[in-house]
Amino acid sequence: MKLQTKLLGQVYQFKSLKEVFAKANEEKSGDRLAGLAAETVQERIAAKHVLSEITLKDIRDYPFLSPDEDAVSRLIDEQINETVYMAVRNWTVSELREHILADDTLGSDLRKLSTGLNSEMIAAVTKLMSNLDLVFAASKMEIITCCNTPVGQKGVLASRLQPNHPTDNVEGMLASLREGLSYGIGDAVIGINPVDDSVESVKRLLHATHDFMQDWKIPTQNCVLAHVTTQMKAIEEGAPADMIFQSIAGTEAANKSFGISQSLLDEAHDMINSLGTSKGPNRLYFETGQGSELSAEAHYDIDQVTLEARNYGFARKYEPFLLNTVVGFIGPEYLYDNKQVIRAGLEDHFMGKMHNISMGVDICYTNHIKADQNDMENLGVLLTAAGVNFIIATPMGDDCMLNYQSMSYHDVATLRQTMSKRTSPHFEGWLESMGLMEKGKLTGLAGDLTLFH
Repeated sequence: MKLQTKLLGQVYQFKSLKEVFAKANEEKSGDRLAGLAAETVQERIAAKHVLSEITLKDIRDYPFLSPDEDAVSRLIDEQINETVYMAVRNWTVSELREHILADDTLGSDLRKLSTGLNSEMIAAVTKLMSNLDLVFAASKMEIITCCNTPVGQKGVLASRLQPNHPTDNVEGMLASLREGLSYGIGDAVIGINPVDDSVESVKRLLHATHDFMQDWKIPTQNCVLAHVTTQMKAIEEGAPADMIFQSIAGTEAANKSFGISQSLLDEAHDMINSLGTSKGPNRLYFETGQGSELSAEAHYDIDQVTLEARNYGFARKYEPFLLNTVVGFIGPEYLYDNKQVIRAGLEDHFMGKMHNISMGVDICYTNHIKADQNDMENLGVLLTAAGVNFIIATPMGDDCMLNYQSMSYHDVATLRQTMSKRTSPHFEGWLESMGLMEKGKLTGLAGDLTLFH
C-alpha cells in the first residue's frame, strides 16, 4: 500500500492510512482541534491523491479500530455482503467514485453496491467528492421506510415537526404542533425534545401527541426524544410510542458515554416491535452529528467524517425509520463556519444514503458559530436538490428550548414550492381533507389554527 506521492517537486509521506484519511478531509475545525488536519492545502491535495489510489481491500484489511476491540467496528464488518465485496474489493477509491457518479449507475445499483462496502470505504469516497458530486450521487437513491406511514419517495420532501417547549407544557407544545400542521409540517414525525427526561414527562407528551393524532386522524408518527431507557420505561407503563429514539456515535466508547450499547439497542428494538403503537416495520429513530466522538474523548485519532460514517454503519443493522444528522448543533469547535456546516450536511446526507438509511438533516446552527439563516437556507436548497428524505422545522426557525436556529415551518413550505417537492402522499391527502392544501400547494388557510378548534 503506497502512502506517499510527489507533487510539484515535493514528496509527501504519510505514516498510516488513518493519517491519509484525516488529511484528505475537507477543512474541519474538529480535525484541527484533534491535531489531525492537513497543515496546508497542498498537503490536503497530496492526501487526496494518495487516497484515490488506495483499494477497498486495503481499507478493509487495515482497520482504524479493530473489530476485536470495538463493537461498532465488529458490527460494521459483520454486515458486509461478502459476494458484493469480492466483486469490488480491488477497485481503488477513485474507481468507486467514478462508478457512483456514472450516468448509467442507478440508485438501485448503489443500494446493492452499498451492502458490500464498510463505513470507512464510504467515508473515503466522500472525501474525493465535490459538493455537487455529493448532491448528484445522493439524488439517485430512493430509500423508503415505513412506521405508520412511509417516507423517502422520490419527489417528496418530508419534515419533522419539532414543537418543543421550555417547560414541557402540553398546551404550549400543542399550540406549536397546531401551527406546524397548518403549514403542512410533520409528515415524517412529530418529534419532541423534552426538557425533563423523566418517565412521567415522556408519558405525558406521548399521550398528548398520540391523542391529538387520533382525534384529528393525522397520518404520521409520534416520538419523544428522551434517553432510550426513559422511553422504554414509559412504554412499559403503557405510553403510546410509535418509535424509539436514541443519539448514537461511531465508537463503542463514545456510545458508552451516551449510556448505550448494542445490547441495549437490541432490547429497545425488540420492545418497540412488540409494544409500539405503529404498524412498522421500521420503528427506530437515530440522531448523529460530526464531532460527538471527539467530545467524548473517544475518537481514537480518527477524523470526524470517518467517525460519522461509522454512525451509519452502526445504525444500518436496525433498519431505522429515520436518521438525521444535527449538522451545526455542536458548535464551532467541530464545524467552524458556514462553509464547513454546508459541507458536513452534504457529506452526512450522502454517507447516510450510501448505507441504505432513510436520511434526514437538521439544518441548523448555534448562535456562536460563524453562520446565519441565509447559510441554512442555502444548505436547505442543496439538500432538497439532493433528495433528502426529511428536514426538521421549528416555529420561526428558533427552538425556544434547545436554544439553536433551525429551519422554520415556512422554510419547508417554500422549499417544496420552489423545487417542486410534495409532502408524503398520505399526509398530503389529510392536508387536502382539512382544506390546507390543493394540488400540492398550501391554500389560504395555511397558518389558521382555528381549524383545530
